[in-house]
Amino acid sequence: MIEVYKNLYVGNEQDYEQTVKGSEEWAVLHVCKEPYHRQMLGYTSRGAPKDHKEYLFAERDNRLALNIVDADNPEYFGPGMINYAMCFILNKLEKNLKVLVHCNQGESRSPSIAMLYMAICGYIPNDTIEDAEKAFMQLYPKYNPKQGIRGHMEKFWDEYIGR
Repeated sequence: MIEVYKNLYVGNEQDYEQTVKGSEEWAVLHVCKEPYHRQMLGYTSRGAPKDHKEYLFAERDNRLALNIVDADNPEYFGPGMINYAMCFILNKLEKNLKVLVHCNQGESRSPSIAMLYMAICGYIPNDTIEDAEKAFMQLYPKYNPKQGIRGHMEKFWDEYIGR
């Protein structure tokens, strides 16, 4: 787990389970379907029921779980869930909580989300995704996005940044 900005941390599933879980000073953004979104909704089928009101994301107290897998296809990622995640991070940081953004391995989805948040806020360069990645990798060297999340971020970069 690495602090990439004041009280904003990026890590993996172990960081959550061994360091953060159960602590009231933390908020957690689970950027992974397994096992957290599944646990919050309680589904046993392969995927969440598409008609469930929390199909894209489920929030409980200071935890938000996204229904997101590290797919190769950028179409599997949606701006709605990403925008909600950005608001969650902002809200929890404003409440002076530490925020852990994690996925299973801490290499692709969670660092991508944290990088986007930092770019939106202007904490790192945001003219292009490449500029943001270069700056973010200085803070989080494990950043290694898969083509799905990377393609999605690239496609919607200007929209997310507000241009």
